[in-house]
Amino acid sequence: VQLQASGGGLVQPGGSLRLSCAASGSIFSISVMGWYRQAPGKQRELVATCTSGGSTNYADLVKGRFTISRDNAKNTVFLQMNSLKPEDTAVYYCKAQGVRTSAFVSTYWGQGTQVTVSS
Repeated sequence: VQLQASGGGLVQPGGSLRLSCAASGSIFSISVMGWYRQAPGKQRELVATCTSGGSTNYADLVKGRFTISRDNAKNTVFLQMNSLKPEDTAVYYCKAQGVRTSAFVSTYWGQGTQVTVSS
């Protein structure tokens, strides 16, 4: 199983970006998909998660600005980020929990995509 994240880049404050993360492999189902971020010198933190049933959870710092969504058929999770602030600058990682294959259930991380918010 592999997770491939994309969509990061450089954006001005107030701008928008859309991140995508696709899980590939012989996957039967994924329980939770989410996004985390890690800024320089800081610990990795939760941004948002989405269950297979569509229930979402957001960090307080991004509520009202970010929207997480999933395409279960394509094992893909998206993060629409609006009204970006310089403090949103970080490497964004996708995470898939409860990934069920024919052999076992496990958790996987993507490789990370850089988001830089700067004028």
